[in-house]
Amino acid sequence: MDIIRNFPCISIMLCLFAGIISSGLRDKAAMWISTILLTINIALSACTLAYTLFIGEPFVYVMGKFPAPWGNEIRAGILEALLAFFFCVIMLLSLFGGRHKLPDEVEEDKTYLYYVLSDLLLSSLLALVYTNDMFTAYVFVEINTISACGLIMIRQNGRTIEAAVRYMIMSLLGSGLLLLGLCMLYDLTGHLLMSNIKESVALLAANGEYNVPLVVAIVLMSVGLCIKSALFPFHAWLPDAYGYSTVSSAAILSSLVSKGYIFLLIKIIYRVIGFRIYHDSRIIDILFLFGLMGMIFGSLSAIKENDVRRMIAFSSVAQIGYIYMGFGMGTQEGMTASIFHILSHAATKSLLFVAAIGLTDVSGGSRKFIELTGSGYRNKWAGVAFTVGSLSMVGVPLFSGFISKLLFSQAAVLNHTKMLPALIVLGISTILNAIYFMKTVIRIYTPLNNCAYTSVTFKDISLYAMVLVAFIVLNVMLGISSQPVVDMIQQGLTMFA
Repeated sequence: MDIIRNFPCISIMLCLFAGIISSGLRDKAAMWISTILLTINIALSACTLAYTLFIGEPFVYVMGKFPAPWGNEIRAGILEALLAFFFCVIMLLSLFGGRHKLPDEVEEDKTYLYYVLSDLLLSSLLALVYTNDMFTAYVFVEINTISACGLIMIRQNGRTIEAAVRYMIMSLLGSGLLLLGLCMLYDLTGHLLMSNIKESVALLAANGEYNVPLVVAIVLMSVGLCIKSALFPFHAWLPDAYGYSTVSSAAILSSLVSKGYIFLLIKIIYRVIGFRIYHDSRIIDILFLFGLMGMIFGSLSAIKENDVRRMIAFSSVAQIGYIYMGFGMGTQEGMTASIFHILSHAATKSLLFVAAIGLTDVSGGSRKFIELTGSGYRNKWAGVAFTVGSLSMVGVPLFSGFISKLLFSQAAVLNHTKMLPALIVLGISTILNAIYFMKTVIRIYTPLNNCAYTSVTFKDISLYAMVLVAFIVLNVMLGISSQPVVDMIQQGLTMFA
């Protein structure tokens, strides 16, 4: 059983080596390498999750057998293994869901680069999930940034290049703030390993030393990660990056990339600073405020959109607001709701982006709402999938989004000081969600007389249809069998603390 302790490290290294190997292969070979890699990583992550559940405690893998401060560590618990497994599944489905559009979106001689970038992106996500070292986390934050930027601009047109430049500017600003905060924290504590930093920070707080520099370091790291995860009002780069990139890129960026940064912030809260010290710094209240604002303004921007993919992109601003609202409650219940919503949003938003391309394909390639009229009849699989994703985002029972909003409501009720604003904004946001998502569902199922568009049969899109079915099943499973997942999240947070 001890061999399983090597699996997190093996998962990260496999992705790195796959990216290197794929850079020298042809397109189909690179595609198969990426597919096999993801399948192996799903199995490795599932074994790691089962192992941590069995032993009931996290384990640390010391790379090269060199202890701190010379060596590096990987730490795996229930929460890390659960997210690694989920990220690998979503990545695989997202790549499959957009595979049929890749020849139209990416030049033939650059297709292999797409899989190189996706392999490097997955390696950075897994490293952010598993690493126990803050400098290693920063290095993979930069790898994540470069890979994500490449996935945006690999579709060569003016809008994607502009979107990639805006993404790079904002992301580098966030990375710079994160590095400044990390440097200050290293200067205060003399450590880079998360567990060692936490011990030093607790000692500084107990002695009342360096309070102001410590708060400044926390603020810099928090703001840096908020920018990179597109928390309102740092979201200006997001609509174009999600709206004009390839189908698979939009699904991956919306469901995974921002979640990697958010999970790093969770690790900073629990494993670097300490939950109580972070809470006492009052930064948690600022996250709560901006989370509430994101829920409202992201939804209002989505309502005003006439482009279905940009509408889905603006919806992500609102959903990221939900996650930060949970952080801002400053309770274990709020954090549990936020982590569950990370899973729920990843499963739902990638489903919506993949389904939307099926609707636009049978509408002359147009993404305008007026052109999507009746598209749910012309592509029945995409229509059903988009409807399921929309119902989940609104919070209809049986789907994962309902469980998220239920958990947020329960967390709000248990926090008397923030209950009223949280419940009011949660209700308003749900109404706004219903307005723009149900408007779209009604539009795609409004019959269009004398339709000149062609329909799509199951035979034409068999892989695409299977991906949509898999996303729907995943969403429904999270909706009707949520308790085991919630239990794992709570156990994982206990291990963090």
